[in-house]
Order: sequence, then structure tokens, then C-alpha cells
Amino acid sequence: MGSQERVEAVTKGMGFWRSPKQATYSSETCELLRVMMKESKLTKFQQRHIMDTMKRDLEKEKRRLQNIFATGKDKEKRKRKHHPVQQKDPAPELDRFEELVKEVQERKEFLADMEALGQGRQYRGIILTEISQKLREMEDIDHQRSEELQKALVTA
Repeated sequence: MGSQERVEAVTKGMGFWRSPKQATYSSETCELLRVMMKESKLTKFQQRHIMDTMKRDLEKEKRRLQNIFATGKDKEKRKRKHHPVQQKDPAPELDRFEELVKEVQERKEFLADMEALGQGRQYRGIILTEISQKLREMEDIDHQRSEELQKALVTA
């Protein structure tokens, strides 16, 4: 089996650590990086790595501009990020208080199911703690709403 191992070729831009594609930088960003490197205490290796990346990006941009100048068209059209289309009729947002009520009910049902299966003792402490936390959050929401209602009544 050792002689039948599959050997995969390393694609360009993918090194030993499978590093992602290098980012492209504008000329202003490159200049800013140069100034920052002078001020910072980067090692020579780190500085060289950054400079090599910037050179590659500048060469790529130079080739692109040469193509535009020669043909009058941009061969590689800039890829635009497609923004997801927003739904026209989004689902109505549930009130946090209502969400908590549903979550408490789900936990009660889960605990009842586990007790029916004979595993209630294993889950009872955890579920009751979660229910307690949900009830506490519900009390906080109720307190906030009461204060808001009281303020509205005073100003009206």
C-alpha cells in the first residue's frame, strides 16, 4: 500500500499550511505599510514577507492596466460582492418575552419526556436551572415594561 499512495500537486498560492489567497493592497496602503514597518519592530522576515506581497499585487495591477491600455477593455472584470436579496415580507419578529415563554414550555416538555423515559433525575437539575434563568429574564423584561408604561402614563 505504501507504493500506491496518492501524491497531490500543490497548487499555486497554496503552501504547506494551506494559507488563503493573498489580499490586494492599493498604492496608498502599500505606502502606509512601509511607513508603519519603519516605525514598528518587525523582524526582517516579516518585513520581507509584506514587501513581497505588495510587489506581487503591484505587478498584477500593472498587467491589468497594460491589458486595458492595449485592448481598451478590462479582461478581468472586478468581481462585485453580491448582496443577498432582502425578503419583501420578513417574518414578524417575536417579542423576547414570548420567545422566553416558548423556551420555558419546551424545557418543561423535555423534562416531562425524560421523566417518562426514566431519565428525569439526570436532567432535572439542569432543566430547572435553565427555566429559572428564563423566568428571571422574563421578570426583568416585565419590570422594564412596567417602568416604561408608568413613564408614559405620567407624561400623558
